[in-house]
Amino acid sequence: MEDLVKIATNIIDRAYAPYSKFKVASIVKTKSGKIYTGVNIENASYGLTICAERVAVFKAVSEGDRDIDTVIIYTDTDEPTPPCGACRQVIAEFNPNALIVMASRKKVITQRLSELLPNVFSLKPSQ
Repeated sequence: MEDLVKIATNIIDRAYAPYSKFKVASIVKTKSGKIYTGVNIENASYGLTICAERVAVFKAVSEGDRDIDTVIIYTDTDEPTPPCGACRQVIAEFNPNALIVMASRKKVITQRLSELLPNVFSLKPSQ
């Protein structure tokens, strides 16, 4: 896990956050072992902003890799930042029990998505 957090710390400066100044980097690891990176990208029309987690998930899915295993979220803060509700729902679409690793300069917290989003909305009969 440490190696994935390191990758996230190395890409956080790619984030485009001129409005909030709150940069986030994310790594998605799939069951095949592939990794996909993402950073938050803000927009002057705030509703068009996209979170780092969704960037990484969408990159994986657009490459045909839907078996999400782990999502790393790194913020350059003292306390880790959990994924927002929209990101939780997007991750749940592909693995409602994904491992979520929230990392900051000082701390790492690991939880299952099912703990962060216990009553996931799904149209899939298996969930």
